[in-house]
Amino acid sequence: MSIKFKIIPFLILALFTCSSEDDNPPTVIIPEEEIYFPPINSDVWETKSIAELGWNNNELQPLLDFLEEKNTKSFMVLHNGKIVIESYFNNHTATSPWYWASAGKTLTTAITGIAEREGFININNKVSDYIGTGWTSAPLEKENLITCKNLLSMTSGLNDALGNNVSPDNLQYTADAGTRWAYHNVYKKLQDVVAQSTGLSWDNYFNSRLKNKIGMSGAWIASDDFNVYWSNTRSMARFGLLIYADGKWENDQIIPQDFLNDAVNTSQNLNQAYGYMWWLNGKSTYRLPQTQFQFNGSLIPNAPNDMYCALGRDDQKIYIVPSKQLVVVRMGQPADEANFALSGFDNELWLRINALSD
Repeated sequence: MSIKFKIIPFLILALFTCSSEDDNPPTVIIPEEEIYFPPINSDVWETKSIAELGWNNNELQPLLDFLEEKNTKSFMVLHNGKIVIESYFNNHTATSPWYWASAGKTLTTAITGIAEREGFININNKVSDYIGTGWTSAPLEKENLITCKNLLSMTSGLNDALGNNVSPDNLQYTADAGTRWAYHNVYKKLQDVVAQSTGLSWDNYFNSRLKNKIGMSGAWIASDDFNVYWSNTRSMARFGLLIYADGKWENDQIIPQDFLNDAVNTSQNLNQAYGYMWWLNGKSTYRLPQTQFQFNGSLIPNAPNDMYCALGRDDQKIYIVPSKQLVVVRMGQPADEANFALSGFDNELWLRINALSD
């Protein structure tokens, strides 16, 4: 059971004259609504109405019309774990699988944290400690600078302009690890690190430590030289709920909370808006894939500052907003044009979510 807390004034009414010590009423901590977790082996999932939340129901249909127009397949909104909106478009259904694209990088983040807690790896150790040397084309002394944490934070220093293939020939030195941020498919080597250190296949370790524990569907499917996760929409929402609940599912701490806290905060000093493969809103600057340019301002200005998100190619999204107790999922084809992660769609979508929920 996960419970959020809030502090409110405790007002005491008395018939007697209050002393000066009573001028500042004491406070008492009371629990807010518990986080709801759907059953692991059931399709049952409790709901909450827009009316219960005091949201503006008149803005719901415009939001859904916008989503359909923007090539959306599915859209879900959870409030403290309960479903508020669940809609499917363009011949997609609740059981249809769809690809997570790079939003699935955060699954690798989660498994890396679990493997570290179980003592198989240390993210501060060099990658070659686990998979041997020669996994890149970099000089050995440069390869040995690359830690698992560099892969999590996209600071490997390897050339990001050579495509998705992660064979040694394609992993070439550009800068020392930790000195350059660049969005790179080399993160996949963390899956090899986990497999080598645990003695299990990536799929088996993933299924036993994460997928089965929260009732996810789906599978890793090889595509374009790397694994892509496919699942139904509710499974993506289940993962988002696990992250919203600080890595806990009911009474089971699946992802270490300290590790997850590091994952959803700035992980290095080169890109404020990047954690461990989670994108962070509300920072003063950010960088994007395929460029070394630094942009000023927040990643998604219309979204809450405390939001963090998993962003995948062609507008696959998991948004998590602790201050609003929300998990929002969008799957589909690109809203406008093909993209690597962030797109103008994010800001347009949050304009409409705000109109509904504020």
